[in-house]
Amino acid sequence: MLEEPDVGGRQTLPAQTGTLRQGRPQVNDTDLIPRVPVQHHRRPPAEMVREAEAFAQRMAQRRSVRDFAGDPLPDGVVEAAIRAASTAPSGANVQPWRFVVLTDPARKRRLREAAEAEERAFYDRRASAEWLGAIAALGTDWRKPFLETAPAVIVVFEVHQGPHSPKPYYVKESVGIAVGLLITALHHAGLVTLTHTPSPMRFLNEVCERPPEERPYVVMPVGYPTSDAHVPDLPRKPLDEIMIRW
Repeated sequence: MLEEPDVGGRQTLPAQTGTLRQGRPQVNDTDLIPRVPVQHHRRPPAEMVREAEAFAQRMAQRRSVRDFAGDPLPDGVVEAAIRAASTAPSGANVQPWRFVVLTDPARKRRLREAAEAEERAFYDRRASAEWLGAIAALGTDWRKPFLETAPAVIVVFEVHQGPHSPKPYYVKESVGIAVGLLITALHHAGLVTLTHTPSPMRFLNEVCERPPEERPYVVMPVGYPTSDAHVPDLPRKPLDEIMIRW
């Protein structure tokens, strides 16, 4: 379960069986979720460092790609990546995510058309000059052909309380961690992806036929890069700039 914040934004936790003492529920042993042994193998230190370095090097090759080949994906690879994403921790273990995979050409075309309509309005009228200036060097605009050319598009939804879903906790944190694992799993499998967040995103409920308690979080086209795909040569901050050790 995700940690509660120390100050502000404190959320009400679900009621549990037992009596309250000092503001926290006291749960009886019979109400606890059964425990299982931790599956963990301690590796030799040198092997740990070697594996961590190799993984960091592999992830350093991950890039957001917009030019997708139309080659079909191997059966099961997207499903396995989503299973990996679903291992993410979540507030109260509610697991408030839904992954909708679009492969049907007609539905992907609907997605692209709806997304480009919103994006055109965003770039023309709603986006601030500051934001447009920040992304100008990336060369992006309202056109989103990758939503149709990628062999698969994963639309991730936050699942909020509804007729068949419980109240979630720390939804954005939980879904964000799951998306991070999904990006990593897809890269590990040899695929490329892109995180796309059209604004607004409510049209995704209609395209994906999802109920109103499911709120769009991110759109991720998935596939192989074209043979001539290029990406901006963007630097990543060095470790001594992003990590502090005390």
